[in-house]
Amino acid sequence: MKKLVAGALLGVLMASSAMAGNIGVSMANSDTFLTVLRKGIEKAAGDASQPVQIEIADDDVQKQLSQIQNFIASKVDAIIVNAVDTSATAPMTKLANDAGIPIVYVNRMPSDVDALGPKGAFVASDEVESGTLQTKEVCRILGGKGDILVMVGDLANQAAVQRTKDIHDVIATPDCAGMKILDEQTAVWDPVKAQDLMTNWIAAGHKPAAVIANNDNMAIGAINAMKAAGWGMNEVVVAGIDATQEALAYMKAGDLDVTVFQDAFGQGAGAVDAAIKLAKGDKVDAKVWIPFQLVTPENMDQFVTKN
Repeated sequence: MKKLVAGALLGVLMASSAMAGNIGVSMANSDTFLTVLRKGIEKAAGDASQPVQIEIADDDVQKQLSQIQNFIASKVDAIIVNAVDTSATAPMTKLANDAGIPIVYVNRMPSDVDALGPKGAFVASDEVESGTLQTKEVCRILGGKGDILVMVGDLANQAAVQRTKDIHDVIATPDCAGMKILDEQTAVWDPVKAQDLMTNWIAAGHKPAAVIANNDNMAIGAINAMKAAGWGMNEVVVAGIDATQEALAYMKAGDLDVTVFQDAFGQGAGAVDAAIKLAKGDKVDAKVWIPFQLVTPENMDQFVTKN
């Protein structure tokens, strides 16, 4: 029996040592959500005694492409990419595939997701759920009717496109058909740009029943603008996505009504797991989904320590 246990332990150690090289990680930026995702990568890599080299692309597509080229030149065992522009991923995928290096995209769906090949994977949450959960809850609160303003993320990002489509799809259903979009503009995920956009909407005379933002940062920007204009936050329903700790603090204060928990930490860990498996030659699902969860003032406490 002892020999069997010793043999099994040796097998685990040999499997672990098979991934001794670096994993190169390129992150689009260091915003609130992606910082949590990066921490998930660091924690999972540490738990697996797996070295990682993390680079920040500062929302620059060319800089990110250069980072991928450098990873390949240094012969990393796998690459994890949080894409700056999801429509510009094909050259990165080709570089990795040509070098025989596994590539795992995380959080932002690459445009070539269906052509990543056996050494590629995508780890994220299914964006069809995100905007749908968010908008259905706003619809429920409003009783299926009311004017809304929509804050869109970066249009170069698949998540922004899908989340906005989700909003349109939900308000097209019979239960929510009384909801009307007054205006829809991008604030590229940024709270300051979102505050400016909301300020402009207020100056234009818009008084919505709800503001639906593609992420929490923009929802927070909208809230700050409404407060600066002297609006009571019980007058407008505000919804975001991500359930960041900052957003949950706004929800606890009664300013944010709806958000959707996207497990950034879990996505980071899942990306490391997929990269290690692919580097060892193991099979990984082409798409690995980490579920979204609706967050409201009634259940927010259970999410406070999650990220």
